[in-house]
Amino acid sequence: MKKGNLKILALVLFAGLLACNPQIGEPVAQTSLQRIEQMPDLPQPLKIIDWKKKTMQFDSLAYNFNPKNSYGPLIWLDSSRRNIDQVTYGLYTVIGDVRQGPKKNNGEFHEALTSLNSLISAGLMKIDKTNQHGFNFVKMDQNYFNSDTKWNIIMNNTNPEVAMAGGGYGRDWWYDVYPNVLYYGVAALFPNVENTESIQRKIAEQFCKADSVLNGNYDYSYFDYAQMKGMKNNIPFQQDVAGGHAWVLYSAWHKFGNKRYLNHAKSATEALLSQKESRFYEMLLPLGTYTAARLNAEQGTNYDVTKMLNWIFDGCQSKDGRYGWGVIAEKWGDYDVSGLQGSITDGGGYAFFMNSVAMAWPLVPMVKYEPQYAQTVGKYMLNAVNASRLFYPDQVDNTHQWLPELKDLTHGIIGYEGLRKVDDYNKPELKGITPVSTGDGPKWTAGQPKESMFSLYSTSIVGVFGAIVNKTDVDGILALDCNATDFYAENKYPEYLYYNPYGKDTTVTYSSERSVDLFDVVSKKYLVKGSKGKLKIELPAGGAALVVVLPAGTKLSPGGSKIKAGNVVIAYQ
Repeated sequence: MKKGNLKILALVLFAGLLACNPQIGEPVAQTSLQRIEQMPDLPQPLKIIDWKKKTMQFDSLAYNFNPKNSYGPLIWLDSSRRNIDQVTYGLYTVIGDVRQGPKKNNGEFHEALTSLNSLISAGLMKIDKTNQHGFNFVKMDQNYFNSDTKWNIIMNNTNPEVAMAGGGYGRDWWYDVYPNVLYYGVAALFPNVENTESIQRKIAEQFCKADSVLNGNYDYSYFDYAQMKGMKNNIPFQQDVAGGHAWVLYSAWHKFGNKRYLNHAKSATEALLSQKESRFYEMLLPLGTYTAARLNAEQGTNYDVTKMLNWIFDGCQSKDGRYGWGVIAEKWGDYDVSGLQGSITDGGGYAFFMNSVAMAWPLVPMVKYEPQYAQTVGKYMLNAVNASRLFYPDQVDNTHQWLPELKDLTHGIIGYEGLRKVDDYNKPELKGITPVSTGDGPKWTAGQPKESMFSLYSTSIVGVFGAIVNKTDVDGILALDCNATDFYAENKYPEYLYYNPYGKDTTVTYSSERSVDLFDVVSKKYLVKGSKGKLKIELPAGGAALVVVLPAGTKLSPGGSKIKAGNVVIAYQ
């Protein structure tokens, strides 16, 4: 063949390759966070448990009125008809909780955080809680909407006075706001339940009024939603509650289209960002961070998401706040425990099960709107998912847990509340042992049994991992479902975050029964076009891909800071 013809053939082949794998926009430069850089690329020992199975097992055990165990049912009916004229139900906070049950405190002391968390988990696993065992558990949980107190929001108890008299907590702002986040999540998963939308509107109105009254100043321990007045007590100020307000109000904006909700979502976000330092306290700052990222992408704002993420992971360093609350980045003994959330100072470190799992709810879908954090969130999630197994008694050897002699009570389904660097009960057998799976249950009230170490309250949110976390055919590489907890978003096309912890390019398999295109938002390239079956995704060493699964032949059109498939935005740049 003549040299000229060879050149033509080479150009044709090169053009063909470009047509198969065109670049659509510029690759997304990744932003690292110092705290996550301190975490191992590949945590050890590495074990990713079946979180979906754990979620299904929890629902079967917690909602069983006639279990075959030594301590009886973990659920009971509450006939006090508080707030709404219907029978509701309670779940024990911890196994054997002496404060709770059908015969204690008129059966009214039970927590929305346990019940609503469990409905989130079940809904994410497609369990129909509107028709289970003859009950509509979603409708029954509406009794947590506190009309009798005139607060007119979802609260952690149907009757806060009974809860406080029965040994519950005092007024604590995050406990009043987070149940409303959970309710909006439950409403997204079970949208067609009578009275749901009415309650959602009332919550949004109360949060709008509160944000107006606060006017950027969230320097309070809690807020009285009946008097519309900020309050101060012995509990540290909780400025990051603004993140909970913002998440609920932005969700309400998408749900109802009321511009006031959007304006107050922005106002609450700006109040959160106005802090001079991290005021991280329990749960709500990550939700505010997600909201800021989504507002940037969808509404054209310019909120500093990096600052907020550093506030989360580095933690609160202020003596005026919940000092030391952040994300652990350490090895305790032989175990990498990076990614767990809680106190980074209490006894050298005290991580909590519920907080560690719940963080994934906002942070994994956040990368859809701010793909510059794909690599760092992927690395954090691998560490958090791996370490979180250590809360389960069946995943820890007897040496590293506080109550091994009773661990069979849990059936490997109900976890310890926490993981401590060192045992704070001063149990002789645990001297010098690190880490220790444990909990605070026995300390709450006189007479609490030892088995109150095992916490339904903490374990009930497990379905967040159950829905998000998927293993691949390569150990240590996860396929994280970015749509699972991205409530009130269009989510037309599946989207997965992959992080490669290895120091070499690595290939994983994605299986599809239909012909698809796989487009990577990070590299802005097609990884696969028009294929089905076992599809190969090549991940760069130490890198991440944010893969959108499109029907084969879907036309993509870049415009401004977005890439669209038809009218649907699939990538923000």
